[in-house]
Amino acid sequence: MILEAVLEGVFFFLVSLIGLYLARHLIFTFTVLYKGKHRARQIAETATQPKVSVLIPAWNEEKVIGHLLRRICEFTYPKDKLEVLVIDDASKDKTGKIAETFAKTHTFIKVIHCDPSKGGRGKPRALNEGLDHISGEIVCCIDADYSPQRDIIEKLNLPFSDPSVGASQARVTVGNEPATLVTRLVTLERIAGYRVDQMARENLGLIPQFGGTVASVRVALLRSLGGWDETALTEDTDLTFRIYLNGHKVRYVNDAESYEEAVEMWGDYYRQRSRWAKGHMQCAFRYSLPLLHCKNLSLKEKLDGILLLNIYFLPLIVASAWIIGIALYFIDSQFWLKPLLSIVIALSLYSTMGNFAPFFEIGMGAYLDNRKRIYWLTPLLFITFFINMVICAKVFLELCSARITGKRQFVWEKTIHGGHGNNYNA
Repeated sequence: MILEAVLEGVFFFLVSLIGLYLARHLIFTFTVLYKGKHRARQIAETATQPKVSVLIPAWNEEKVIGHLLRRICEFTYPKDKLEVLVIDDASKDKTGKIAETFAKTHTFIKVIHCDPSKGGRGKPRALNEGLDHISGEIVCCIDADYSPQRDIIEKLNLPFSDPSVGASQARVTVGNEPATLVTRLVTLERIAGYRVDQMARENLGLIPQFGGTVASVRVALLRSLGGWDETALTEDTDLTFRIYLNGHKVRYVNDAESYEEAVEMWGDYYRQRSRWAKGHMQCAFRYSLPLLHCKNLSLKEKLDGILLLNIYFLPLIVASAWIIGIALYFIDSQFWLKPLLSIVIALSLYSTMGNFAPFFEIGMGAYLDNRKRIYWLTPLLFITFFINMVICAKVFLELCSARITGKRQFVWEKTIHGGHGNNYNA
């Protein structure tokens, strides 16, 4: 039957894509495990201390902004080489007043109050507002709910001794991990995403991702690129690929750490991941072809970039493989008796286990961090994968609809911070 042949062809193509991601995660896992053999790229020490501008976009962040500013006042970086700009993005709470209190007693802290008619339109717009006022050579972005190490600036500055480096990224760790089941599962995702995924990309010379917070970028480069794209829902992913297409690199600094306040409820998790998925898919549509044609990138960087850009399509690929596999079973009851059966099941389960950072990466990250007690939560990552499967399907349909109708404006869904992370970080 023609239908059966077509379905089998599509099915095996989808399985091949799943297998490609499987190989990628296995390579990342073993690279980090045997980092002594796979020698990590070294970051040269430098005594230079460029002026650094810290941008803190803040929209209704009264519960967390004070904690962050207190931590910044403890930074070990010379205060005469540091300026901190809090962008009060037309907040309706006490965010601006709290920031002004710090500005009165610390000359290196300034507050920018956005016009209420333009405020609250998303982080990229707020960052661009701050970019117009900075005077540093390096700009460091820190979200209001974060609690960085005191020497985070020094560590993020180190990679810039290499003129080809355009940005550097710190490691993000969940600060309110014990709060709920959701925060514990997010912790697993973060461990895999940074301790293994980002570290492996750094070691292998691939494309570490600029995460948008506790991350630094050269001001001259950023301005030459036109600042942050205010139409991007994931301005960090967007900037990552603009940096690489421009001929510069992003470096990941694993020992530069910062605690974040992870979402604590499933509804917040759904909204946050929906924005991430939509923004990431936007970037995939925008940059996949330019990435392939870019002469500044090696073949391995292009392959890694394509896989990174399309990672939020993986749940759709897995779901489609399941649906087509079931259809083939009813069309041809002998289909599942074919030799590929065991491989297909293994690939499907592997892709399901652990959302976008599969089982081995999570296990390896927890092992390297000596987090033995967190292993028991791993099977529950099935929950987050199925949630993301729904999210990605919904977002993909919305993007397709927007392209057909010409309506491409999307509302920025802000993550609400309750300040609970401060209780653990104190």
